[in-house]
Amino acid sequence: MAGPTGYEPLNTLKPVAEGIWLIDGPAITFMGLPFSTRATVVRLDNGDLWVHSPTQLTDSLREELEAVGPVAYLVAPNWSHYAHVADWQAAFPKAVFWAAPGVMARAEKKGLTLPKPRDLQADKAERLWAGQLRQMIVRGSTVHREAVFFHKASKTLILTDLIEAFETEKLPAHCRPFVWLNGIDDSDGKTPPIIRWSYKDKAVMAEDLETLIGWGPERVILAHGRWYERNGVGELERAFRRVLKDHRWDKLIKHAKEKTAEHSDE
Repeated sequence: MAGPTGYEPLNTLKPVAEGIWLIDGPAITFMGLPFSTRATVVRLDNGDLWVHSPTQLTDSLREELEAVGPVAYLVAPNWSHYAHVADWQAAFPKAVFWAAPGVMARAEKKGLTLPKPRDLQADKAERLWAGQLRQMIVRGSTVHREAVFFHKASKTLILTDLIEAFETEKLPAHCRPFVWLNGIDDSDGKTPPIIRWSYKDKAVMAEDLETLIGWGPERVILAHGRWYERNGVGELERAFRRVLKDHRWDKLIKHAKEKTAEHSDE
């Protein structure tokens, strides 16, 4: 969808912290809603650029990137964030494409040809960026397999759709009720229902969310809506409070039963 997103200027590098930038891209239309888009760029210790969820590539953006470092890695973090990968691969033919589970099947279904990817690992960072970026595919859903990353140097967590936080004042008036009803307005951004419902195993999802919180992020970058420039841990606790509350309660009950069993055996 053409028109302003509220995150202008678009298609340009915006510093987040040392060695990490975001790119606000143009809006796309999904379910009739103009979704703002956002990519994240990390400069690795060797100078290579790692690009998460590539957005629209323009000539001016390409020049900016080339001035910062060589684009070496393109990352499609979940099954709905791949649309511009082919354009980036054509512009940066030496870049290696990495994809989360479901990306290739979804692209094929949509009639889009992507370069052959390397598969992102579920539970540890790839050797090429290990030590600089932590990595995990959050478990619990057989449909939405989102790879999340944590830039250790800047304490920045990089998500895609696990949290969406639309600022309704930036949306057309007729789109605002959809955002409010789905609970993904910026006043309380969280996982949209269509994704949340796919997580049938809430216990393992909560375990992975606890791990993300344990990484201690100060910032959380989201692909859609406002991102969190501060209080990253607090925002995660708020956004995932329901699944975390149930998980922590279950752990308390289990611990209490174990203690009772111990005393019974004495």
